Amino acid sequence: MTTRTTGSLLLAPQAPRSFGDGAAGARRPLPWGLLLAAGWLAQAGVRIWLASGQSAPVANPDETGYLFAARLIIGGPAADISSSTPYRGGYPLLLLPAFWLGGQDPQAVYRLVMVINALVGALLFPLAYLLARRLGLTRGRAQAVAHATALLPAAVFFTQYALTDAVLPVVLLGWLLLLHSWLCQDASPARTALPGAAAGLLAGYAYALHSRGVVVLVVHGGVLAAAVLLRWRPWWSAGASALAAGCVAGGGMLLNGWIWPRLYPRGSYDMGAMLVERLTTVDGHAWTLGVGAGQIWYLIVGTWGVAGLGLAAVAAVAFGRTAPPRLRALALGVLATVAGIAFATAAALPDEQRVGNHAYGRYLACLAPLLFTLGTAVLLRARRRTAAAAAAAVAAVTVAIAVVIELRAGARFDEYVFFPFDFPETGFLTWDWTSLHLWAATLAGLGLLAAALAVASWRRWGAAALVGLLVVVNAAASTAAAWRVSRPFVRDMRAASDLGAIADPRGRPQVAIDSTINWKIWVMQLYQISWTEVQWFRGDSQRPPAGAEVVLLAWDGTAPPERTWPDAPPGWRVAGSRRSHEGHWVAWTRRPSVP
Repeated sequence: MTTRTTGSLLLAPQAPRSFGDGAAGARRPLPWGLLLAAGWLAQAGVRIWLASGQSAPVANPDETGYLFAARLIIGGPAADISSSTPYRGGYPLLLLPAFWLGGQDPQAVYRLVMVINALVGALLFPLAYLLARRLGLTRGRAQAVAHATALLPAAVFFTQYALTDAVLPVVLLGWLLLLHSWLCQDASPARTALPGAAAGLLAGYAYALHSRGVVVLVVHGGVLAAAVLLRWRPWWSAGASALAAGCVAGGGMLLNGWIWPRLYPRGSYDMGAMLVERLTTVDGHAWTLGVGAGQIWYLIVGTWGVAGLGLAAVAAVAFGRTAPPRLRALALGVLATVAGIAFATAAALPDEQRVGNHAYGRYLACLAPLLFTLGTAVLLRARRRTAAAAAAAVAAVTVAIAVVIELRAGARFDEYVFFPFDFPETGFLTWDWTSLHLWAATLAGLGLLAAALAVASWRRWGAAALVGLLVVVNAAASTAAAWRVSRPFVRDMRAASDLGAIADPRGRPQVAIDSTINWKIWVMQLYQISWTEVQWFRGDSQRPPAGAEVVLLAWDGTAPPERTWPDAPPGWRVAGSRRSHEGHWVAWTRRPSVP
């Protein structure tokens, strides 16, 4: 992916066009470092603005799992979220400043988490710039492409949630850039050892962040082994990288070993058992291949086909004969990472009878910025016929996968649960956030790819028009997702679960929760109760614990709230109640409510 070898990315590049060709820069050098810093701040500002409506964790139990872990690390109370997926401790470490600064105010803590997400997520801009420069783009073009990449919904949407997906794109792009420096840089072994060790640190941190990091760690080890066996790098340099990865991954495992017994005292979802079953049975193979292919479909359609061009470019390097062997090895590593994440997560995914089981973009979103930047470079640098042929191949593959999705599950989509959170990009493409329109989304995504291809072919202003188109589309899609998905999500779930002044943190009351309340409600209430561990009981068969000062009981929503506890002891009274689509509950307290 160096400037000299990027022509093989999709064969020979065209001569540079007028936009950002560096001629003006030769007369009056621009402060590129300052522009990069300003771009990072601008991208962080965009993310903070889009996340300004987020005030509570709603993508649960994922968000609360990470937040509870961070709260636990700083000495706060544990929370029992047994039976859910075990969430790793790498991301909660990033959130510790939010808990230090936010104190006992859960809403303030969460808003600070959004700021952390924005600052880290915006680092995608300088990293995408570095990638674009290595792909042979001039500084002006590289800056513009980096802005387009950083505004991609896959890079922006998840920064509005306390999820590893807010930072994974930065970690993986940084890892691949450093691995490229270590493997392909023409320098002494001593000089390349540093980026190699840094790549190992990021690979290990990816493992500490999420189970997708297992794939990253395996690919990293494979590239290191190939480099040693083929004598591209000395064993000690590869060993330093492996040691760095192992130390960070090992530290993550130790942290998980401390967190998990406290958050999952009654056990957690066993992804390993599901993975083995899916990989050792015929039905499991069919599920894994179909769901994994659906993730690749979403990756392509959710990036307007441009990431598909990036995949085609990587495949051309990996399986062609014109690229240097080291670059081919790195390209194979990228393909292995894409395939490994898509199919491993598909195999471990339970059948939840939801549309997102069959077409889901979140797990591959961490690689979307990389592939989008590569695809944009193809549009800017490849010969027109080559780019058109690649786009036609991408369209054919996308349509073929859509056919597979339709045959496997299309007839049952109306029966499955649809979550707008799962489909921010396709919702934008079809302007419908209530259902998945498989073919409309496919045609719209490929239509944008055709438009990008046509615009890029303009002789005079093609490059500027292309990047402008991508910036506008990405910014519009990211804004629409925030307003049509994230904000309604928070509004509805807060209305369903907000304790308000019922449990005033200043009094630090002991709270007991009826476990028959919908888990989507009580898991958010666990986050709001930041000062103590909650006591549990079954309201349909048990009395509330004697030491409780606030009691939350399930409610049918029709009977008077007072009937939820007909034999309440003297001094107890109904302090509030909530009706919502997710369920109903009543709060009882023996303390005066705070106005």
